Amino acid sequence: MLTCGALLAIAAVAWVHVVTSSTASHDDMAMGTMTPTLVDATAFVAAWGVMMTAMMLPSALPMIALYGAIRRKAADAATKGVPVAVFTLVYLALWAIAGVPVYAGSVLVDVVAADLVPYGVALVLVVAGVYQLSPLKQVCLRACRSPLGFLLGRWRPGHRGSLALAWAHAMYCLGCCWALMLVLVVAGAMGLPWVLLIAALVTVEKLSPGGEWIARVAGSVLVVLGLVLTMRPDVVAMLRAGHVM
Repeated sequence: MLTCGALLAIAAVAWVHVVTSSTASHDDMAMGTMTPTLVDATAFVAAWGVMMTAMMLPSALPMIALYGAIRRKAADAATKGVPVAVFTLVYLALWAIAGVPVYAGSVLVDVVAADLVPYGVALVLVVAGVYQLSPLKQVCLRACRSPLGFLLGRWRPGHRGSLALAWAHAMYCLGCCWALMLVLVVAGAMGLPWVLLIAALVTVEKLSPGGEWIARVAGSVLVVLGLVLTMRPDVVAMLRAGHVM
């Protein structure tokens, strides 16, 4: 209970930052005004890490809490593995590192001709939708939805084993959700409504009884929306209204 409470508190603080930053002026980090400098990239990745903490930590809570429970019941120190805090930091660190290619992609979008952006957004929506319907998405989603089976099947004694377990958990989660985050960056331009929508979708996919079917429905909607945008590129301006970062 203490572990769950602490993680929820961290996620809540991250959400407060995300919501407050959505109304603040961050012109130097807004999509379309970024400059490819090391300072800007570092600031972007840091802000991205906070946003991923807010969005992803609640849905990872069952896996992390169960890891903590199994670790506490381990017979001796050699089999306990790394503390829960380290296990969680590995997860959050991978999502923060994912902000590096996100920043690079954002800078690339900034230099693309304005009349081509709607078609790029449409392509991203279709690609993300197809991935949502793919077998690889389902494999990653099942790993995230079955924390007990995942931990028991991959548990290895010692610190190295538990670090490998933490990394595998983070990679499966990234494999499960990267396409939705791509939609957030390109189509939603990290606007707060899209952040809330995709965070809710990720949580429902991972935790609700019909999560696999919800992922498929979301994929179908993204494909249809992408096809619509090829015929109505003016809609992209509405999708990309507002910024969080």
